[in-house]
Amino acid sequence: MLWCLHKCAMAGVIVTAYTDTATGTMATTADGGRFTEVVLRPAVTVAAQEMAEKALALHADAHESCFIASSVNFPVRHEPTVRVPSSQV
Repeated sequence: MLWCLHKCAMAGVIVTAYTDTATGTMATTADGGRFTEVVLRPAVTVAAQEMAEKALALHADAHESCFIASSVNFPVRHEPTVRVPSSQV
């Protein structure tokens, strides 16, 4: 989230809301368990329609910079969405 917000701010994309509904898949073993995958579903609201495409592209950049995604031994996937207030469409 922080990398996405930072990259948007640096690119002039005004983010007015950010939520994420992350899910994780785990495998159980005799010793406990482990994550096998995490899927992030960030939903970003931007101030204007002309910012939407850039905001979506910045999610991929943010993933490449993410400390957590780079530190775990399972895949972290992103399924981002970008919203624009109906008054701005």
